[in-house]
Amino acid sequence: MLGILLALVLAALAAPLCVRALGRNGFYVLALVPFGCLGWVIANWGRTQRVRVGWAPSIEMNIELRFDSLAAIMSALVLGIGAVILAYCARYFEDDEPRLPVFAAQLVAFAGAMFGLVTSDNMLLLFVFWEMTTVLSFLLVGHNAEQAVSRRAAIQALLVTGAGGLAMLVGIVILGQVRGSYLLSDLLAGPPSGVAVDVAVVLLLVGALSKSAIVPLHFWLPGAMAAPTPVSAYLHAAAMVKAGVYLVARLAPVFAESPAWHPLILTLGVASMVLAGLRSLQVTDLKLVLAFGTVSQLGFLILLVGLGTPDAALAGATLIVAHALFKACLFMVVGIIDHGAGTRDLRELSGLGRRAPVLCGVAVLAALSMAGIPPLLGFVGKESALAAVLDADVLAEPAKAALAAGVALGSVLTVGYSIRFIWGAFADREVPSWTESDSADSHSAGNIPPAEPGYPQPRHWHAPGALFTAGPALLAVGSLVAGLEAPWLDELLSPYAETLPGVLDSHLSRWHGFNAPLALTILIICAGIMVFQLRGRIGESATMLGNADRAYDATLRAMDRLSLRMTGAVQRGSLPLSQAAILVTLILLPTILLAVGTRTGVRLRLWDSPFQVAIGAIMAVLALAATVLRNRLASVLVVGVTGYGCGVIFALHGAPDLALTQFLVETLTLVIFVLVLRAFPADIDESRTAAFKARRAILSALVGATVAVLAAFAVAARSTEPIWRLIPDAAYTFGGGKNAVNVLLVDIRAWDTLGEISVLVVAATGVASLVFRSRRFGSAPRAADAPNYDPDLVSWLPAGRLVDRRDRSMVLQVTTRLVFPTIMVLSVYFFCSGHNAPGGGFAGGLTAGLALTLRYLAGGRYELGEALPVDAGHLLGGGLALAAGTASTSLLLGAPPLSSAIVEVTLPVLGHVEVVTAMFFDLGVYLIVVGLVLDVLRSLGARLDSELATAEDESPSVRGGFQ
Repeated sequence: MLGILLALVLAALAAPLCVRALGRNGFYVLALVPFGCLGWVIANWGRTQRVRVGWAPSIEMNIELRFDSLAAIMSALVLGIGAVILAYCARYFEDDEPRLPVFAAQLVAFAGAMFGLVTSDNMLLLFVFWEMTTVLSFLLVGHNAEQAVSRRAAIQALLVTGAGGLAMLVGIVILGQVRGSYLLSDLLAGPPSGVAVDVAVVLLLVGALSKSAIVPLHFWLPGAMAAPTPVSAYLHAAAMVKAGVYLVARLAPVFAESPAWHPLILTLGVASMVLAGLRSLQVTDLKLVLAFGTVSQLGFLILLVGLGTPDAALAGATLIVAHALFKACLFMVVGIIDHGAGTRDLRELSGLGRRAPVLCGVAVLAALSMAGIPPLLGFVGKESALAAVLDADVLAEPAKAALAAGVALGSVLTVGYSIRFIWGAFADREVPSWTESDSADSHSAGNIPPAEPGYPQPRHWHAPGALFTAGPALLAVGSLVAGLEAPWLDELLSPYAETLPGVLDSHLSRWHGFNAPLALTILIICAGIMVFQLRGRIGESATMLGNADRAYDATLRAMDRLSLRMTGAVQRGSLPLSQAAILVTLILLPTILLAVGTRTGVRLRLWDSPFQVAIGAIMAVLALAATVLRNRLASVLVVGVTGYGCGVIFALHGAPDLALTQFLVETLTLVIFVLVLRAFPADIDESRTAAFKARRAILSALVGATVAVLAAFAVAARSTEPIWRLIPDAAYTFGGGKNAVNVLLVDIRAWDTLGEISVLVVAATGVASLVFRSRRFGSAPRAADAPNYDPDLVSWLPAGRLVDRRDRSMVLQVTTRLVFPTIMVLSVYFFCSGHNAPGGGFAGGLTAGLALTLRYLAGGRYELGEALPVDAGHLLGGGLALAAGTASTSLLLGAPPLSSAIVEVTLPVLGHVEVVTAMFFDLGVYLIVVGLVLDVLRSLGARLDSELATAEDESPSVRGGFQ
């Protein structure tokens, strides 16, 4: 199973290169991957297999995979139909299709996510794959991003299924905590009970119903038809929408007796069958006919797998397979029609049955299976379903009768819209929108042969090639063969049905004799034909039911109005008022909780040495001075001194790593402030100087006191042995380093560090996005790029002579030329020694950043390009990729992800060497910090220099206060 996941991941990564090299024919190569994986599924059918890989055992986040009968059914559909769809893409798209390589990668990645979903035994891992399918569905539905309808459909699908997924996550957490295990196998072996479990089951059902587009959360699926047809055929017919059905089928053996289970599942299932069936008789787009039909049949599937009896489970599994075969086939047929005729509107199609008889035959076979006509698989499944509903002993007689009536009504509508689909796509009939002149013009243009009298032909019809038709034909024939070989299929599907409580009484067969389900089938077919005849009136009545899509829009508008009113109530546009509200909350909430809830006293040791008192007094005086100084630079400097004082206190307490980092960060922060302040006047204008206000002073004093009290109580609240006593030994034993602080950052809590550096990358990207309109300014501006560059002039720095004489400092340039290499060597030393001595990737990166800052201050914006001619975005992305890649590297070397794996090698010259994988994580941190500093210098420095130079050229008097 892990091999299949890895193969699909590698195929997704290679897909862009494959499609760029081979064009659309690259899809044939990609189709071989899921097809080959399908061979493993077939070879292991009937055998239960497990895979366990430790990942984060303390939070139950291990890779636990389980392959059983239900997983085999779903995996066969995901991989088998996925291979057919990929081959279909090779003829559906053109080579000049925009974003086709990315589309291929996303489609293959979706197959991998779906396979991981149906084989996950860990519910948390299942949720990860669940959300991956949601995100990939968003990307695939929004493939044509330049179209507003595609963007709207993608966002709609993301909001609905994403919200359902969050509800499901809460249910998963509740079940996992109550059961004491997050494994589905443990949950099914010993299900818990209680009110909390009942609530969790409802939350899980919300997630499943939203994913499978069950009423009232169904409206996103018809909207998703804006996606390319291969996406509709795979995600919205065979794979993604089956995820909710799969989850219900997986939980049904133990939770079908839950109080809310049957009312939710059966009521909404019947409502989906009927309401969506009516809507499918109203719409005129062939894809929408199939989309609403899909919603209707998903309601049927949810109903069957959620009924909780072995017979219903067998019927549900059969119809899952049947639905995937005929619905994916019909969607592909619509894609061929759209591709060849240029329209999907059934009001504009006529005569395709004669023009494309093979395609028509394929569609008729699939539609017959959808309608439940013998001998196709749809008939076999529907017969079993009707029998299971009529014999459902888990329901009271009135409920059973109502359920049977609802299923029969939904099945009647299924027959009606199946006939309507074939009639609309292939029948000969008058098309009012086409005139005789249209037909004559089309004929004279040479697009189609002469039309037969009485019936217009489709304009611009291109007959599909054999390879284009092969995919849907294979699935249609599969429906026929599976129906004829029903006993053989029964052997494959029955093992899942036998996992439900009770006895499996029925089996799949081509013929069960004359019985009640057969009589009901005949009645359904006859009534379905009548419904087709009355489709106009029924379609008009369906309009009275309302439009869920409009309800969705109304809900969004209401939420927008509510958010505006709430924002207007709490955000008055006054920064002091907003800050005051935040600070008052900070004062009141913790203070009240401490007053009513704390049971601990406070024991304080105010200082360890008189130096701490002196430094604290200096920091306090300078903090007060910052509030009264009018010179901007002076204010920044005194605030910076308080930061340096904090670093000295760290050093006095025996924390050299913290002290070093504090000094470096404070220095870099001062530089950034100075860079920004260059564009401001030196002093604050009198009109902008705020007078002393007692309320503000009292508020600030209370905030300071609150923070001090909270810190005191936090220190006094410790009641057990502090963990720091264990960290030094753990750092050396497990992390291979003597510097506990650095090992803590890159090993013990590397997940936190990964999140923090990700925030740094996002922050740098955000700053660049705010400053630059199109791209990062001057990704690597070199001295040769300057308009007044003279290569014959000699300078201490390559770009030193490009600095304006008024701003040039020869002493600074000479010093920089001498000191820069030393600082860079120190940076490398901090990085290399950080695992065993003070330093590390963060300190080394900050040191390198200060070296670059010095080059910039001495030589100007062009000196940055000479110092490091690399795009800052590349450094940020490369660093994040390197840090994240350490997780998989450690895993391959047998260590938990993002922890240190120690590799020992013996080299000819160096001798015995131990390499710790955390070094590469630290290297990623180093690159990110350097990239961040470079981005800030180019954003707030080089960009501002360019604007100031331009302003000065236009008006020589324009110079800021800090030059």
